[in-house]
Amino acid sequence: MSFIITAERQLLLSAELATARTQTAFAQALERTSSAFGFSHAALMSAPVAEDSLLTPLVIEGSIPSQFLRDFDRYQLLRRCPMLMRVRDSVMPRPWHLLEKAAAHDIEPPRELRTLLINHNCPMGVVIPVNSSDGQRLVFWFMGNRNSLGQSELNELTMIMLQGLDTYNCIRRNDGSVPHMLSARELEVVRWTAQGKTSVEIGQILSLSDHTVNAYMTNAIRKLDCVNRTQLVAKAIRLKLIS
Repeated sequence: MSFIITAERQLLLSAELATARTQTAFAQALERTSSAFGFSHAALMSAPVAEDSLLTPLVIEGSIPSQFLRDFDRYQLLRRCPMLMRVRDSVMPRPWHLLEKAAAHDIEPPRELRTLLINHNCPMGVVIPVNSSDGQRLVFWFMGNRNSLGQSELNELTMIMLQGLDTYNCIRRNDGSVPHMLSARELEVVRWTAQGKTSVEIGQILSLSDHTVNAYMTNAIRKLDCVNRTQLVAKAIRLKLIS
């Protein structure tokens, strides 16, 4: 019976990912996969290379809280994160559980990262490295508060993410350029958002109401086919619209 349930779950989630035609639909399907496996958050990101120092610009799609990303980068954890450091030279999924000693394997995060994960109620997670069609190393990152993944669940999730990779590659091929460039004012709002400013603070800087700032932000999110501010900033950086 459990095999049937597992097979049905894999079939349904893979089908939803396969039929996604936009980045928004892809992000929604990724989020539903995350929830189906009992995770709180998921992301697709570029695998870090030696010169990378911040996590936020690496995130392509996903639901990792913006506060988590800000704190992660504030403590300069990217180069000290054992989960991500090991995806550079391995395509093996890496699960961990901070509260189950037997499941921690050989991953021992620095104190700041452990505290950050616990505070965000995400003691358990898994990273799944994959290679995009152009050879870029990518990572699917899931985290939350659930029991350790069994081997069958890990295999199932990995197979679903291979379908997710195919979908992402297809979307990239069909969307080789940004369809609508941001206006100068929208770029200013995104640039200040990337520096951690709130809508009220940006309004004070640009002599605008926070309502107007939010309108510019909404337009930018729509134009770049994003789902939230964190994804917008990450995509704007990746497209070199801001630095």
